[in-house]
Amino acid sequence: MNNNLQALTEAGVSVWLDDLSRRRLTSGNLAELIANYSVVGVTTNPSIFAAALKDSADYAEQLQALGKVSVAEAVTQLTTTDVRDACDVFAPVFQTTGGVDGRVSIEVAPDLAHDAAATVSQAADLHARVDRENVLIKIPATREGLSAITETIAAGISVNVTLIFSVDRYREVVDAYLTGLERAAAAGHDLSKIHSVASFFVSRVDTEVDARLEKLGHPELAGRAGLANAAVAYAEANRLFAEPRFEALAAKGAHRQRPLWASTGTKNPAYSDTLYVSGLVGAGVVNTMPEKTLMAFADHGRVEAPLAVDGHAAAAVLAQIEAVGVDLVDVFETLESEGVEKFVASWKELTEAVQRAME
Repeated sequence: MNNNLQALTEAGVSVWLDDLSRRRLTSGNLAELIANYSVVGVTTNPSIFAAALKDSADYAEQLQALGKVSVAEAVTQLTTTDVRDACDVFAPVFQTTGGVDGRVSIEVAPDLAHDAAATVSQAADLHARVDRENVLIKIPATREGLSAITETIAAGISVNVTLIFSVDRYREVVDAYLTGLERAAAAGHDLSKIHSVASFFVSRVDTEVDARLEKLGHPELAGRAGLANAAVAYAEANRLFAEPRFEALAAKGAHRQRPLWASTGTKNPAYSDTLYVSGLVGAGVVNTMPEKTLMAFADHGRVEAPLAVDGHAAAAVLAQIEAVGVDLVDVFETLESEGVEKFVASWKELTEAVQRAME
């Protein structure tokens, strides 16, 4: 096992891979990452599947076997097959961690991000199609997505809440999760079987904030917002899941919703390629990494001081950035909107690639 990644695991971070493809499954690459690189989970999104299917012949046989189905159905069949097979690869991890890890995520169609009812329906459909206990259904944390998260959790389905940028929205996500658990308990579901992660995006925050700092003439504050924002979220997680509301649910078997650090590949070449891994070490968190970041940490990453429980120093950094004129509320609204738009564009690219392959 790689020493650097093992040290990260021992510090309390679950290492997940932010990528999946048929090739990773059939070549044994995913199994190798589990065996040698401490990988205990996988996240996917429309961009990942678009890249996997765009220029790959790995899906040709299944496409041919599907016959005359709609493009949408073909996309669903291809992606749920990959996720189901990945769930099987991770089954031993799922068993040994008591269901905490060994998880594989699949996202609802991004064009449903503002349609709660359709999101709930598709979440249930994806859960049934994958038909594995260790699947997580990804639902974006849009305003409309909050009620869909509650409904899906209430139905006993485990959820990966994605596209979280602000701490304010994160608090609403936790409330949606807890409300879902309360309703699940009332409906007689076993709360110990329900898990959730809250995917907090990191590097995209720096990209947006750094550009605004440059225009305002304060480049000295660049590269600090992403880590600080996540650190405040980590502190909020510790606070919210220590309150009586969750303790009552925990007594019935409920699990904490773990913070998951997403968008952890460094976009600015001036920054360390392991910045969003080394700087976000904390007990009970997940870090999902592109393979490039995973291998960079395996090669030269270091486990730095753990995140502070209170988040005061991180909050002071955000206050300093706001004080020089950066409107963080606008930053987070912009990032959420752009995040949905990017996934919609990737979904269109994915469906077009499948359509071409079916012709």
